Amino acid sequence: MPANQKPSFTAYTVHKREGQDDFWLPIGAAFMHQDGDGYNVVLQALPIDGKIVLRLPKTQSESTEAQQQTVRAENDRRKSRRERADT
Repeated sequence: MPANQKPSFTAYTVHKREGQDDFWLPIGAAFMHQDGDGYNVVLQALPIDGKIVLRLPKTQSESTEAQQQTVRAENDRRKSRRERADT
C-alpha cells in the first residue's frame, strides 16, 4: 500500500446510546488493492461488539459540519434539560 494512497472507506464502531444519537467512533480505514479485487483493512482499535462499519470517507468540510451539528444538538438537549429542571 503506497504511503500516499487515500482510504477507500473509513472504519467505524458504533455505540448505541439510550435517548441520544448513536456515537460513531472512527477506528481505521480500508485501502483498495492495486488490482481492485480486495481491500486491506487497517485498524487502530478493535470494536467491543465485533462489528465494523465501513463508510465512504467524508471530506474535511463534511466532517467538520457533522461535528458542529452534533455539538449543537447536544447543547440544545442540555439546554432543554436545564429548562425543564428549572420549572
